[in-house]
Amino acid sequence: MHSTSSEPAHAPAPVTPLAASTEQALKIAVVGGFGVGKTTMVRSVSEIRPLNTEETMTRAGAGVDDLHGVEGKRTTTVAFDFGRITLDESSVLYLFGAPGQERFWFLWDRLFTGALGAVVLVDTRRLEDSFYAIDRLEAQGTPFVVAHNDFGETTHSLDEVRAALDLDPAIPLLHCDARERGSAKQVLIALVHHVRSLITKGAR
Repeated sequence: MHSTSSEPAHAPAPVTPLAASTEQALKIAVVGGFGVGKTTMVRSVSEIRPLNTEETMTRAGAGVDDLHGVEGKRTTTVAFDFGRITLDESSVLYLFGAPGQERFWFLWDRLFTGALGAVVLVDTRRLEDSFYAIDRLEAQGTPFVVAHNDFGETTHSLDEVRAALDLDPAIPLLHCDARERGSAKQVLIALVHHVRSLITKGAR
């Protein structure tokens, strides 16, 4: 489901210069467990050729990285992924996809610094890998939404996923297919709306 070999090939993104009218750049972190589809999401939605720090997995990671549920995965992010998407004439989103292995989680807090919010991608085969991301975001007070990356093969309802994650009812939860630009974009839109609603509530 999340292995590189099963993901469709993406044509190189065209060179898209930043508009001269851009006044606001907003940072979003994409986090989640190992092999959940973070690199795929950044790649599918970015309007520029994304920066990836993927490396081929070797025997050195055997016994360190848990491949349960993602046995076919052959590459892994070792620093972060970076992409960009334009919201309107004056605003752009910069996307930072975090590495999923536990040994790289120490990088997450730095990625959260200055972020408008975050997307937590979850895989129902490995839900336990999502708890750390949710706990860290809540501890830092960073707004976030949760996206169940089902790649079009939904087997669990959102209510079941919410209950399994013990997710606060106020946190948006939605299905997505990280391979599809439209689906990934809807997740980002949901995050922006969520952040705006929190700002509005705080201003009252």
